[in-house]
Amino acid sequence: SRVVCYSNMGKRSRQRQKNQNAGRDNRDTAGWGAGYADIIKENKLFENYYKELGLVPEGEFEQFMEAMREPLPATIRITGYKSHAKEILHCLKEKYFKDIQELEIDGQKIEAPQPLSWYPDEQAWHTNMSRKIIRKSPLLEKFHQFLVSETESGNISRQEAVSMIPPLLLKIEPHHKILDMCAAPGSKTAQLIEMLHADMDVPFPEGFVIANDVDNKRCYLLVHQAKRLNSPCIMVVNHDASCIPTLEINSNGKKDVLFYDRILCDVPCSGDGTMRKNIDVWKKWTTSNRMQSLQLRIAVRGVEQLAVGGRMVYSTCSLNPIEDEAVIAALLEKSEGALELADCSADLPGLKWMPGVTSWKLMTKEGQWYTDWSEVPSSRHTQIRPTMFPQKDSEKLASFHLERCMRILPHHQNTGGFFVAVLVKKAPMPWNKRYPKVLHLKHSHTISAAQTSSSKEAPPPPSKKMRLFGYKEDPFVFLSDDDPVFTTIQSFYDLSPDFPKLNVLTRTHEGKKRNLYMVSKELRNVLLNNSERMKVINTGVKVWSRNSEGEEFGCAFRLAQEGIYTLQPYIRSRIIRVSVEDIKVLLTQENPYLSKLEDEAHAQAQKIGMGSIVLKYIPNPNNPGEPQCPIQLCGWRGKTSIRAFVPRNERFHYLRMLGVEVFRDKQGLGQKRSDGEKDGKEEAEDAAEKDEEQEEERAADKEVDLENGNENGSSESKTDCGDKETSS
Repeated sequence: SRVVCYSNMGKRSRQRQKNQNAGRDNRDTAGWGAGYADIIKENKLFENYYKELGLVPEGEFEQFMEAMREPLPATIRITGYKSHAKEILHCLKEKYFKDIQELEIDGQKIEAPQPLSWYPDEQAWHTNMSRKIIRKSPLLEKFHQFLVSETESGNISRQEAVSMIPPLLLKIEPHHKILDMCAAPGSKTAQLIEMLHADMDVPFPEGFVIANDVDNKRCYLLVHQAKRLNSPCIMVVNHDASCIPTLEINSNGKKDVLFYDRILCDVPCSGDGTMRKNIDVWKKWTTSNRMQSLQLRIAVRGVEQLAVGGRMVYSTCSLNPIEDEAVIAALLEKSEGALELADCSADLPGLKWMPGVTSWKLMTKEGQWYTDWSEVPSSRHTQIRPTMFPQKDSEKLASFHLERCMRILPHHQNTGGFFVAVLVKKAPMPWNKRYPKVLHLKHSHTISAAQTSSSKEAPPPPSKKMRLFGYKEDPFVFLSDDDPVFTTIQSFYDLSPDFPKLNVLTRTHEGKKRNLYMVSKELRNVLLNNSERMKVINTGVKVWSRNSEGEEFGCAFRLAQEGIYTLQPYIRSRIIRVSVEDIKVLLTQENPYLSKLEDEAHAQAQKIGMGSIVLKYIPNPNNPGEPQCPIQLCGWRGKTSIRAFVPRNERFHYLRMLGVEVFRDKQGLGQKRSDGEKDGKEEAEDAAEKDEEQEEERAADKEVDLENGNENGSSESKTDCGDKETSS
């Protein structure tokens, strides 16, 4: 009987995950010409439903349907907080976009990418180019390689245009505590992280993002997206959003409930706004309205955890009022004045949208219409609920201001369909006047209690339920103030006195620590006070990696490129200031002799002993031809040589910024010159080829690490700590 019990539990759990993932699988990733077989893009029920509702302005319905049948334009977003954003934009506009403007393929002129008029600072662009077109031209193939490489480096995100709207409307500031309730696959989460790090000079913003998803496997998509941004202020958790636990924090020595300043409630939905890229929706769309109950439960749980004065954005990729305005109206009615819709009409100038509606009807899949709950026969009361109908009290309906909701129609600006509403919390929810109860999850050992400075206890063994359902994350263990690891690291790198060493954690209780990670002070507070409530999948940015032979040079831990921008402000020694030419040498030659560096860098390197180093480029404002943003690379000073430890795509990124062409043709990675010499470009390509071979060998190990929620799999390689370091 116990086996049957577990089986049923698993079935219910999987069904709940399936419901929460419905309509969200591909919403955040832009189309880029995904190749579907020809599907007839017709659905009479869909057309009849939306014609009758009158959501589309009079005379525009045919345009609306034509747009729905067209492929979705590809869109990209430049990572705004990175200091390299301007350099990437300059590279795109001056190198790739200019060439594309003059290009013709099969007699057809390619449309040049255009900036999204409503996205700030020209950081989002859209184009009609598909993968098929990109493959036909070597120039577009280079552009495609550029996009793929920069996406992996976290400098560009490929994301649907309408998916970019909710984070903008949240109005994030660096001190905000943010919850993303249904976050996978994570492109909106990435936007939230970017906004927290608006000031690159502040390595640890006061705010943080807790990104949640119900599906354990999809949480790893979330981790992958977040890891590209190398932030110490992101935590990925795995819970059902409709009952996500209330967390505690320590505030001035007292336990306090954690309320969020901003919440993104991007709920699962029927997805009829995604028909342009999710072609299956044409065949599968019905008027079952089965998602509304879940959507409302998630939204209610969100506003319960929102701080008074905070903002919550509710969004769907559905055009259906029953999933949109009906949920908002039910939420406003439940709140009894504690919530109000914000007027966002001036927040995104250039964005075209339709105001929310105040009346709608409900249609069954048999085509029968109902305008009021009183008309619904009792036999249908389980499928059709009172919350699906408009408010009948005209005075109360007017007080809701549903016209402040925003519906984006595909034919207005060549986008997907979308709905978004911004709620502001004016007072505690009426059923929640006092602080909500803080519940402890029984038998949850997803993370063991993070260790304080004195705790030495081993973690309890995982429960049978844990083993059955796959919660097998490694623990998050904070290092104590007097940990001997710090003694060597402190002296070797001469860390400044204000270095927040209590924020350093590892993923093991016993044995040698393989990697060290850092989180912000605020996330440390959350982790330490909620180890029995949360199923944490991942948090922290890697700052040091154990070096197998490093102890003979004074420190067993080398710097990790992922965390260099977080860590570098505290490092006061082992820094070599390098020039543009030095960086070209370091990134195109596998293990150059010290003498290959220019005189100034060579002299600095001679004074530093063997071991891990920081290679730092500071821009010269008097030389605009060089990159005008700082560059920091991890490196290794060998006995007679020096090298950079930088992942492949990041290395390509820096080389492009320095004007070195990086391109892999389909036959290989370029030809050697007949005289046996190589220029910088060819050396970069050779290094890239070696990288690809090594990355393939490491792929299996990285998959194992990923499944274990373990960040030990690295895109950087280990070193032998001498002159014959392996290629990174």
